[in-house]
Amino acid sequence: MDRVSLRGLTARGHHGVFEWEREKGQTFVVDLDLGVDTRAAAAGDDLARTVHYGVVAEEVAAVVAGDPVDLIETLAQRIADTCLAHEAVQDVEVVVHKPDAPIAVPFDDVTITIKRSRA
Repeated sequence: MDRVSLRGLTARGHHGVFEWEREKGQTFVVDLDLGVDTRAAAAGDDLARTVHYGVVAEEVAAVVAGDPVDLIETLAQRIADTCLAHEAVQDVEVVVHKPDAPIAVPFDDVTITIKRSRA
């Protein structure tokens, strides 16, 4: 399976277990690795035979900006479902970064990584 990757998709969301996270919102960053068989698209130079990563990026940003959830695990699953709704996408790895997570000690980043497939 070929891989189409998007790194550093950034959107503002209102996810988290604390009320102030829901009210104030924060930045989330998403990395995607989409499993796509690109042979037919490449042979015919045909966008319709692959995944349009610009559309996927917009849809993922809308998920992040959309209905709030408590857990980034839930957010990652919603993003995976959105990606798998594209016929060409056979599997997906989603990494959701929450760099402003409410942690009392110094840290660089918090992430959740999930892998989902049609099978």
